[in-house]
Amino acid sequence: MKNLKDLRLARGLSQQRLADQLHLSQQSIYKYENDLSEPGIEILKNIADFFDTSVDYLIEYTDCPRKYDTFNETDLNTQELEHMRMYRLLPPDVRSDFDSLMEKYVREDDA
Repeated sequence: MKNLKDLRLARGLSQQRLADQLHLSQQSIYKYENDLSEPGIEILKNIADFFDTSVDYLIEYTDCPRKYDTFNETDLNTQELEHMRMYRLLPPDVRSDFDSLMEKYVREDDA
């Protein structure tokens, strides 16, 4: 689970600190990161929730580190759908900047 290590390092966490946060052993984190062991689904869900990511990203089924919010694609026109797809590909810091920019120009009472 290379992505687990990437997420941990991006947060500046040691294996021990992450293990403490997830109520696991440091050895478990080491084994998961080095593909020596695989966590069960409940642990995967806990890790995904901790990092606000998807289980799919943790197990390298997708390269998008963000959770997908449910929306009905049939409610979007082609341009809106493409914007949503591009937004999901943005890195977290750019996505945050983009959110701030949208909030600046679009007020809730104008929607």
